[in-house]
Amino acid sequence: MANFPFQIVGFDLDGTLLDSHGDLAHAVNHALALEGRGSIPAAEVRDLIGGGAKKMLAKALEVTGGAVPDARFDELHTSLLAFYEDNIAVETRLFPGGEAMLDGLASRGVKVAVVTNKLERFAVKIFNELGLTDRFVTVIGGDTLGPGRAKPRPDLLHLMLERAGEGRAAYVGDTTYDTGAAAAAGLPCVAVSFGFHDLPPEQLGAAAVIDHFDELIPALETL
Repeated sequence: MANFPFQIVGFDLDGTLLDSHGDLAHAVNHALALEGRGSIPAAEVRDLIGGGAKKMLAKALEVTGGAVPDARFDELHTSLLAFYEDNIAVETRLFPGGEAMLDGLASRGVKVAVVTNKLERFAVKIFNELGLTDRFVTVIGGDTLGPGRAKPRPDLLHLMLERAGEGRAAYVGDTTYDTGAAAAAGLPCVAVSFGFHDLPPEQLGAAAVIDHFDELIPALETL
């Protein structure tokens, strides 16, 4: 265990650590209902997730009748966020094997971080409600550094390194936002095949792809 190659491992949140598509789907459909649109099945909302709530809402509007004026979009986005904040961890859970994987990293002395494009307060609230907060050395959101600093820019991963301290780091994600940010930050990235992809997992440009969290620690040991 002393020879484990990484001292810091960062994770994306939605579609990587947590299966949050059910709660996100309820929030999206709440916003769509306010606009008089039909709902989108939760399984299909999975394909809309990635890049933050605004991108998710824009895609949902596009597939249910098209875009709305900017002022109306802002109203719907605000309503979506309010609904989501009130119902943030009803169905959301760690993906299978997640708890054992986190235990395995902890036993190896690895500092675990979360870097997500979700608003920081939402990520913190989810982990508090799920009893996972103490697992992480830092939780960084898409708004932590202000506008224009979210993934796929490397800024949030640079902040993760600053907060986590010295050591070799890797990142784990499920979209091109994650692999792009990791590449820009000079970090190896592992992709999870069970996430909310914007490209097929093998096309994300990750150093490795895993199908279950049981495979993460062995994959990291090969990088």
